[in-house]
Amino acid sequence: MSKNLITGIGGFVASHLADYLLANGEEVIGTCRKNSDLKKIGHIREKINLIQMDLLDCENCLQVFEKTKPDYVHHLAAMAHVPECEKNPRGAFETNAGGTINILESIRKLREKDEKYNPIIHICSSGEVYGVVKKENLPINESNTLNPANIYGHSKISAEFAAKAYNKKFGLKTIVTRTFSNTGPRRTQLSAEVNFARQIALIEKGEQEPVISHGNLDSMRTWMDVRDCARAYYLVVRRGKPGETYNLAGNEKRTIEQVLEFLINSSPMEDKITKKINLSLVRKDDIPFQEIDSSKFRNETSWVPEIPFEQTMNDLFDWWREEVKIS
Repeated sequence: MSKNLITGIGGFVASHLADYLLANGEEVIGTCRKNSDLKKIGHIREKINLIQMDLLDCENCLQVFEKTKPDYVHHLAAMAHVPECEKNPRGAFETNAGGTINILESIRKLREKDEKYNPIIHICSSGEVYGVVKKENLPINESNTLNPANIYGHSKISAEFAAKAYNKKFGLKTIVTRTFSNTGPRRTQLSAEVNFARQIALIEKGEQEPVISHGNLDSMRTWMDVRDCARAYYLVVRRGKPGETYNLAGNEKRTIEQVLEFLINSSPMEDKITKKINLSLVRKDDIPFQEIDSSKFRNETSWVPEIPFEQTMNDLFDWWREEVKIS
């Protein structure tokens, strides 16, 4: 049985990755901060070895790795909300770049004591590192210029560079994934589709007027189900190549407006719902379109997305209906 450590176990993708690992008979160690919200892993909490770890405390990180010595590390903990990063750039870099360095440095120090210990380390980055890409440079592959449009993207590039440096200088088996637009049940971060699902659920419950507040609807995204993403993360540490970077994206291209219309049409309230733009939801650094080349990852791991767009959105919507009932 392989031993897997997931940082930020209470997070959206992390919870689904833990589900997948457990379903495949794997041991799961999950790190979290003190007072972390662990609701997303409530159904599997007793099956996970939970350990408190402060990413910003290198000594604490080292103690955790000395105690657990995982075979695979999935570093998913991050400050990932773009507006939050814009408000707190220092915190974004300290968490996303500094926290990654503390993970890598802990493993490097362990290897000084035991050179045979050399786990596969998956560093989860983001498609945000590419920023706005001109149409003539599409589809986006791993050799595209890195040109992030926001603080979050810049902090993730710094984490990537740290992973590359520790691979080349110290021989750590780091692998970077750049993930694009994954969503599904348990997603709470207020991305557009989550905002829509939540609002419609509140309208159905009678707690909101039948008006959907929205930002820019013209942007196009390539959507991927979080459960396909979890399966990809499982494969990347087992079939991917240390030192490499992989784009990870689905097949389903939809505009934000098409997502909104699908969710509205999935509601019995569809005939009563109207839409209204909210300028505070319009991001100045919004990426207008995405077209992703993830063939490198697919060819090396044999991964393909399996869950259709319609199921992803329906499952997200149903999850939010339940959340609204509870609240």
